[in-house]
Amino acid sequence: MKQKKRRTIDLQFITATISTALVLLLLGIVTFFVLTANNLSVYVRENLEMSVLLRENASERDVNALLRQINAKPYTKEVSFISKDSILAQETRMMGIDPTEFLGYNPYTASIELRLKADYTSNDSLRWIERSLRENANVQDISYPHDLVNNINSNIKKISVVLMVLALALLLISFALINNTIRLTIYSQRFLLHTMKLVGAGWGFIRKPFMIRNFWIGLLAGILAILLLGGGMYFMLRYEPMLITLLDMRTMIIVAAVILVFGILITMLCARISINRFLRMKAGDLYYV
Repeated sequence: MKQKKRRTIDLQFITATISTALVLLLLGIVTFFVLTANNLSVYVRENLEMSVLLRENASERDVNALLRQINAKPYTKEVSFISKDSILAQETRMMGIDPTEFLGYNPYTASIELRLKADYTSNDSLRWIERSLRENANVQDISYPHDLVNNINSNIKKISVVLMVLALALLLISFALINNTIRLTIYSQRFLLHTMKLVGAGWGFIRKPFMIRNFWIGLLAGILAILLLGGGMYFMLRYEPMLITLLDMRTMIIVAAVILVFGILITMLCARISINRFLRMKAGDLYYV
């Protein structure tokens, strides 16, 4: 009888662990997408280029001074100088013909290509940066994709709101599902809880073995969910290596920590709530739960 009961308890433990792990996996996926969406927005915004077209009479000394000035600004992520000759060579390769052969001169303008830090890609910041650059006498014109910037900033806000609502909804659903799983594992032992209460055991003493058991359920479920999510990311990277630009160690650590901490806390909290509920019941009420 004892061996049979032991096997039943082990089966309940395994079932609860797997069920909780699947819920935590869903939570981890949403957390992962929330964080990578932020990384994606940073990646896209920091790859937008602002072209600073230089005047024809700008000397090499003036250009170097402007490069140093721009490079020292807090909004600069990367800056590079593209000479007229470089542009001419590139266009000649693309068109298959040298424009200087029929124009008699190089029609292109030297420019400075500026990539900004993500925090400075809002419309207000871009206008301020444009105004400050135009104050330099060697700057002829400034161009950047205004409409694209507006669309990116607008879409990022919408996506962020949707992901946060989804994360909140999944958090509530996860709590409900895990709570139901834990409650069912404790339900089968409700009479044992009442018997222990009748013989004078305190509520803390009664709860202790159940809390320890559910701590291990939460811990093992969290580890299992992390392994499953990590395996999924590994296969995604093998299929599309470019995704590595959106992943970093900080994101992975945060996702793993959220899964592990939430798994442990929620299982122990649900166990405490369920145990207290059964301990408050009278013996007759336990038959009608």
